[in-house]
Amino acid sequence: MATTYDFPSDLRTGQEELHQVRAELSALLKRLPWSVEPLDGFSDDNGWRKVERPASPGWTADEQAEVEKLRQREHELAVFVSCHRFWAEVAAGDRVEARMRLKHAHETPPGESGE
Repeated sequence: MATTYDFPSDLRTGQEELHQVRAELSALLKRLPWSVEPLDGFSDDNGWRKVERPASPGWTADEQAEVEKLRQREHELAVFVSCHRFWAEVAAGDRVEARMRLKHAHETPPGESGE
C-alpha cells in the first residue's frame, strides 16, 4: 500500500494556487506576440526545418507588467511550497513521492489517499 500524506491546508492551497498561476501565465504567453520588443517578421529555410515568424508589434507596458506579476507570484509560490516546514517531517527518501502526490492532491479531497 502506498504511503498517504496529511498535507497541511496551507501547503495544499499554495500548491493549488501555483497550478492556477502557471496555467494563467501559460495562457497569457500563448496570446501575446512572440517577441516582447517590436520586431520585423522573418523566414529562414536554411536550417533543418523552416522557421517563420510574422512581424511582432511587441508587448504593451500593461502586458509586460502582467507577465512580470504572474512570474513573481509563481516564484513566491514555488519557494513557499518547496521550503514549507512540512517537508522536514517527511523522510528524505520519501520526499520525491510526497512532492509528486502534493502536485496531484487537488484531484482528491483532503484526507483521501489519492491512490
